[in-house]
Amino acid sequence: MGMSSYGAGIVPYLTDALLEISTLVSYRSVISPSADDDQILKELYKLNTMQTRVFIVHLQPFLASRLFLKAKEAGMMSSGYAWIITDVLTSLLDSIDPSVIESSMQGVLGVKPYVPRSNELHNFTKRWRKRFRQEYPDMDPVELNVFGLWAYDSTTTLAKAVAEVGTTAISKFKKPDTRENLTDLDALGTSELGSLLLDYMQNTTLKTGLSGEFRIIDGELQPSPYEIVNIIGKGERGIGFWTEKDGISYKLKMNGKTAKSIDEQLGAIIWPGESTITPRGWEIPTSGKKLRVGVPVKGGLEQFIKVEIDAKTQAVTAIGFGPDVFEEVIQSLPYSVPYEFIPFPIAHSPTSQDYDALVEKIFFQEYDAVVGDVTISASRSKYVDFTLPFSESGISAVVPVKDDKRKNAWIFLKPLKSELWITTGAFFVFIGFVVWVLEHRVNKEFRGPKRKQVGMIFWFSFSTLVFAHRERVTSNLTRFVMIVWVFVVLVLTSSYTASLTSMLTTQKLQPSITDLNDLIKNGEYVGYQEGSFVKDVLKRMKFDSSKLRSYSTLEDYNDALSRGSKNGGVGAIVDELPYLKLFLNKYCKKYIMVGPTYKAAGFGFAFPKGSPLVPDVSRAVLQVMEGEFMNNIIQKWFGNETDCPQKDVMAIASECLTLDSFKGLFVIAGVSAGSALLLFFLVFLYQNREILATDDSIGKKLSAIAKVFDEEKDNSNCKSENLSEGNESQMATLFAASEASPEILPDLPLQSPEIRTSDGLGASPAAEGFSTTEPGTPVHETITGTTEET
Repeated sequence: MGMSSYGAGIVPYLTDALLEISTLVSYRSVISPSADDDQILKELYKLNTMQTRVFIVHLQPFLASRLFLKAKEAGMMSSGYAWIITDVLTSLLDSIDPSVIESSMQGVLGVKPYVPRSNELHNFTKRWRKRFRQEYPDMDPVELNVFGLWAYDSTTTLAKAVAEVGTTAISKFKKPDTRENLTDLDALGTSELGSLLLDYMQNTTLKTGLSGEFRIIDGELQPSPYEIVNIIGKGERGIGFWTEKDGISYKLKMNGKTAKSIDEQLGAIIWPGESTITPRGWEIPTSGKKLRVGVPVKGGLEQFIKVEIDAKTQAVTAIGFGPDVFEEVIQSLPYSVPYEFIPFPIAHSPTSQDYDALVEKIFFQEYDAVVGDVTISASRSKYVDFTLPFSESGISAVVPVKDDKRKNAWIFLKPLKSELWITTGAFFVFIGFVVWVLEHRVNKEFRGPKRKQVGMIFWFSFSTLVFAHRERVTSNLTRFVMIVWVFVVLVLTSSYTASLTSMLTTQKLQPSITDLNDLIKNGEYVGYQEGSFVKDVLKRMKFDSSKLRSYSTLEDYNDALSRGSKNGGVGAIVDELPYLKLFLNKYCKKYIMVGPTYKAAGFGFAFPKGSPLVPDVSRAVLQVMEGEFMNNIIQKWFGNETDCPQKDVMAIASECLTLDSFKGLFVIAGVSAGSALLLFFLVFLYQNREILATDDSIGKKLSAIAKVFDEEKDNSNCKSENLSEGNESQMATLFAASEASPEILPDLPLQSPEIRTSDGLGASPAAEGFSTTEPGTPVHETITGTTEET
């Protein structure tokens, strides 16, 4: 930025305005009005050794002419450079020698107050030129600039103020209070109308001024629209406008406001060197200085970066995934960027430096960039600017795989939690008891010696587990209970089978720990990579610093996990995904990754704040990642990832089924069985209400009730059924005989009025019960005589 001493008032404000739009002013150059050509040229050469190629010039016309002549001589008016001149110089451009403009100022951009065309301005300009030629016939013609128009409008505004104030007050002069030591001017006194004129001039507007709308608010001239011009040939060409309200635009409305343009904000610009390509604004310095690139030296995980120093020449080389991507990115840039590597040791010691210290080297201007497996983080971005990431990232954990427990003799008990086993067993006994109560009085299968009845309680309910129950039930309440209970048993057996199958087939995927919080609860040690920011992440997760151990190599990871927390190792390794994938690719059969995965931004290249390299390198990173090169480099350093197909699988343990999973089923079964039992007892007590109505003691009443309950219920339906069963063999004989001797049938007492017809489902009593294991026999029409019993 070139400026003379008279720019001290505007330059600080201009610098602040540029900083507000994230534009850094890298250098301020002061050129004295008395500087000779050599001093100007020396300053220009100094500017040329810097990266910046955009210059703002705020100089008086006579000094600006010399500056641009020397800039042309220094080769700084060629393609790639951008020059911007302030409004003071742009408005006085007609005072600069046209030959200087043609030879040394082509492509310069400038801003100046916009003066709209009007009849008043045209007529005034004609009168002014005529009078100028009359008064100064020997001078070259001089164009009227905006400063002259502002002076004319100011005078017009003052005249209007005098006319306005003069009609309302009489001018008086106030003499000084004392006449001692007064000059001649002081003795004249002051007009009392002065304060009135000043108040009037503080806020006034001249809408039809020669310079456009001439507005003064609170004593300050308000900015008019500014015109942006491009110097081409002998003059200038307008390419756009700027207003305080709407900013930059291509066109200007009639009311002085900018018109919004969707397609473009400025017209076509011819840049220095007759180029139509917008300059980049910076380039690598011509001094031959190389980019100082810091690289981490850590002695492990060399697939990502490995730094080698030649013993004789001390030349530093870096190989690995990060340096290879960086080299490809630099080569893909449209310009040359020479660089050299500077090693930065990350030692394995309590006082070692970490990646944060490496990044801070850029902030302290010791490095120009950092290349390696440096993770983009919010804390680091306070000191540097990162490019877009060139790798995926995230933070997860690796833990040992559990021993294969499929050979365990008691694995069949694992699918269900102990409380679920107990609850299920209790319900088997409960349902068996309910069925016995409901069937005891009406079903011979549930009668007999006490040992038989107790056995029946256990046998009947447990046999439903595999649907092997053969005893028929006769009560509708029992059938209702069994319908619900069989459904419960179906769900339980299906779930048990699925859980056991899952355990047998996925046992090798079982991690020893499924949740990082378990590590904290159990007081386990956790490992991380030396120098990594993961340590801070673990601390934020409430891990105790004394429980953290750092390692440098994959072999260290393996050794620590193999030993475990109790033997000087760790229970888990927490690191970023690229490292963990590399580790699992080597030890995939011993360890497994467990979730969740915590977000991280990935690896990126670091540069100083505001570095012009960042956007170009970021674009180049995208191009490299989208090409075939990235696949090749991954294969080169990390090998074939299909060698261990399960290494990327986030393990989810096959957990045992808990009681909570079946609460609803048990509630339904319990309510249905309990309701049936309650209903049975209510009906039973009602039928035996005469016992309760006696005057006997409660003990005797209960004894009588129990005795009645233990007795077989006597009803006609049961007798009929028993009779039918008693004559079953006889009728079978009759039907068999009828097939051989048809003449026997007419001798049957078919016309007896006491004959009844009933349908049975086979000869086996079990066929009439609640059984699913034996098929039913064909339906027979049974004719039973009731006139005599056998």
